[in-house]
Amino acid sequence: MARFKLEGLGVALVTPFKADKSIDFDALEKLIEFQISEGVDFLVVLGTTGETPALTYQEQLDICDFITKQVNGRVPLVLGLGGNNTMAVIEELKKRELSGFEAILSVVPHYNKPSQEGIYQHFATIARNSPKPVLLYNVPGRTGVNMTAATTLRLAHEFKNVIGVKEASGNFAQIIEIIKNKPDHFEVISGDDGITYPLITLGAKGVISVIGNAFPREFGKMVRQCLAGDFQGALPLHFQFTELFNLLFVDGNPAGVKCTLNALGMIENELRLPLVPTRLSTNEKIHAICDNLRATSNS
Repeated sequence: MARFKLEGLGVALVTPFKADKSIDFDALEKLIEFQISEGVDFLVVLGTTGETPALTYQEQLDICDFITKQVNGRVPLVLGLGGNNTMAVIEELKKRELSGFEAILSVVPHYNKPSQEGIYQHFATIARNSPKPVLLYNVPGRTGVNMTAATTLRLAHEFKNVIGVKEASGNFAQIIEIIKNKPDHFEVISGDDGITYPLITLGAKGVISVIGNAFPREFGKMVRQCLAGDFQGALPLHFQFTELFNLLFVDGNPAGVKCTLNALGMIENELRLPLVPTRLSTNEKIHAICDNLRATSNS
């Protein structure tokens, strides 16, 4: 099999729930088929957007099994597999069924706030033990600690199976340093929909997207136009989503995108505690934007 190409539009799938908070596998099937038909480049399973911390271990296994069977090799899959207990992550790598996945996405350890040397040793241990390529995930707004460019580049240069980083720090100077000094086998992708356009102009290769759950065709077109160097053509598409970028996260993720998917008639607007749906004011704004976007696309 060809090496997984970390490029284009990756979508971090939501986990649809029914009113009783059980997993809505029928809605998940429809969402997967929607993503594939709209041309997504790869899908991320059990990421932050999938509300993974609120899923039981068995539910996580069930979701992986369901998605790999439903996708059936039609698009590459990346599995979210990380944590703040390094040895527990290694044990998980050994026992998980990974044959349906092209790579793992592993987040910087959260809550215990390791030093840069601790972050390096954590990922170095994962890289030495992972049977699949490793994609680093830097999201200091959630983890409480930033992985610096120096640490990212150290890992990139020392481990060939560390294939890239999903950068969600919002620190342009840091991201530029990584892009400038990375080895050829290593790619930088955006972890923030709202800055995907400028990051690709600087050399990033794509995005793992939240908004792509709802608008994979439109957002994917913007990403691909940027990657082709048509920045002028991509700019109106970027501007089309700027208000929605903010609304998706004002009440937390995935509350915003679940509200959006609900407005589009695709899932129930259900989350698991401690997450709750968007405020009424946000809900109304998202519904209005979705109505406008649908009218624009149908005109």
